[in-house]
Amino acid sequence: MLGDVLLITEKHENAAKEILPIILKNRKNKFMIAVSGESGSGKTELSHVLAKMLRKEGIVCKPIHIDNYYRIHPLERTEWRKKNGIETAVGLGEYDWDTIYKNIGDFKNDRTSTMPCIDLVTEQVDHLTTDFKGVDMIIVDGLYAINTEGIDLGIFIELTYHETKKAQVVRGKEPQNEYRMQVLEREHQVVQSLRSKANIFINKEYQVVPV
Repeated sequence: MLGDVLLITEKHENAAKEILPIILKNRKNKFMIAVSGESGSGKTELSHVLAKMLRKEGIVCKPIHIDNYYRIHPLERTEWRKKNGIETAVGLGEYDWDTIYKNIGDFKNDRTSTMPCIDLVTEQVDHLTTDFKGVDMIIVDGLYAINTEGIDLGIFIELTYHETKKAQVVRGKEPQNEYRMQVLEREHQVVQSLRSKANIFINKEYQVVPV
């Protein structure tokens, strides 16, 4: 996302250092990593640090943020959710999975691909064109990223929205009000339902715990 605020700290660096050897040991052609967790848990920060560390190993790894792939425009999403009801609207169906898999297919086949990219300043949907030729790995990060088919390594961050309120406020993506908390609770339920898909857990102390 354009204009996103990264809050990279020592805990993200330390977790990435532990995960890096696991990736290097299991790497294969067109390797796919997923990082899932609730809002404010550090998915984007961890993905960024891992990609930078992999680059130092001579591996080109591109993060793909699937929060860019919401089917409903950012300025219309709250009204759409209210109209359709949180239980029905919030969840896996909010994402444009067809476009996600098209972009993943382009990655696997070394094609040039155009991906959506949300500008958090203007709240408009821009587009980013990437040539995947020479890109060795991707890290798919987002609430439900671990649900993506074909993932080779799934990472799940255990922190819940109750424990990441400060990060949510600092990042300032959405106003913190009663309705937003209801959305976060629904996201919590959906994210936790995907927990079993993980190969690696990062616990509430941000320690890496392999399955």
